[in-house]
Order: sequence, then C-alpha cells, then structure tokens
Amino acid sequence: MTPARRHLVWDWNGTLLDDLDLVVRATNVAFASAGGPAVSTDEHRVRFRRPIADYYAEMLGRAIDDEAFGRLDRIFHDAYRAELTSCALAADATAAIAAWPGSQSLLSMWFHDELVPTVHTYGLTPHFTRVDGLRSTVGGGFKAQWLEKHLAELGLSGGAVVLIGDSLDDADAAESVGAACVLYTGGLSDPARLRASGHPTADTLTEAVTLARTLPDRP
Repeated sequence: MTPARRHLVWDWNGTLLDDLDLVVRATNVAFASAGGPAVSTDEHRVRFRRPIADYYAEMLGRAIDDEAFGRLDRIFHDAYRAELTSCALAADATAAIAAWPGSQSLLSMWFHDELVPTVHTYGLTPHFTRVDGLRSTVGGGFKAQWLEKHLAELGLSGGAVVLIGDSLDDADAAESVGAACVLYTGGLSDPARLRASGHPTADTLTEAVTLARTLPDRP
C-alpha cells in the first residue's frame, strides 16, 4: 500500500479562520478611499486574485503602482485589524485539525508578527510544529516562495506534504514544491473556480482532511 502524505500545511485566512465577510468589508474601505466601487461578497470571490494589485487595478479601472498599492494595502489592513475580534474559526476547524494523524503546520500570507499571537488567541498553537506568516511590510504577492521556505525550515520535501487552502494561489504554491493540495470551497474564492481547477475540493474542512488522508506520498 502506498503510504499517505505525513504532513499537513494549513492556510489561515478563509480556511481555518472564517473571515470572508471581514475581508470584503475591509476591501471596500480600501476601494472607497480611492473612489472605487463597492464589491459584493460573491463578486469578490469571483474576481479576487494574486498579485492583489492586479485585482485592485481591475476593480478601480486604472493601473496601480507600488506606491498606490502600498497605501491601499495599509488602509485594508487597518480596517481588517479593527474588526478582527469579530471573526470565529470555521465551524469544523478544530475537528478537522484533530482528524489529521500526522504532523501539521500553518502558513499564512498575513503578517507574521500579527499572525502568531492571533493563532495563539484561538488556542491552536499547540497543534502546529511551525506557524509562519508574511515577513514583509506589504502583502499581495504569491505564496509559492513562502511555502518553499516554510518546508525548508521544517526539513520536509513537497512529496510528503499536502496543503489545505481556499485559493488557486494555494494550489499553485503546492504544485511549485511538489506537494498535493485540497481546496476548501467555503473560503475567499468562488467554489466553481476551485472545482474547475482539477484539484480535489471539499465543502467542509473535515471533508478536506478526509481527502488529504487519501493522497499518496511522492518520493
């Protein structure tokens, strides 16, 4: 029997943390500051992509240079922080974490210095061998390089790893290091886009873990 992958990397925003509504509200604060339109939750899930500057440019109808994006990113995060305590974990997050038989870690594109104490606040830190966030002052980029660094710090090859996340960027990052990916449809991305990607998809986190347990290790 082919052994299953032994390590699970969790995404945070939109996966373990149910923050879709807050992300949309904070995005609209950023758009309003630039004279842009309000975006609905469904529209955000369909249109959102990385690099986030490209998404902002599409919605605002003009090019967004680094300076403009840096300003919008700060406005977004200020609005996000102001209401973060209103967010709960996904309904079955703790059950899903408990259902994984191997080691687990967490990798987020949210700022590291804020992520670590927040994960601790939700009582999840003991479950993870490592928690990594973005070590940069401005967000918005791709996850692949950060996943590579995360696995290097853990001493793991991608073939032993499965990632559970809620975006095509999560899937692309997993592919870039030879890891598997299960996409969760209850997060920040449009479920139809995720299902069309060809990656395994799940409507709950416990279902995602069940799928992840079936994926074979790859030397």
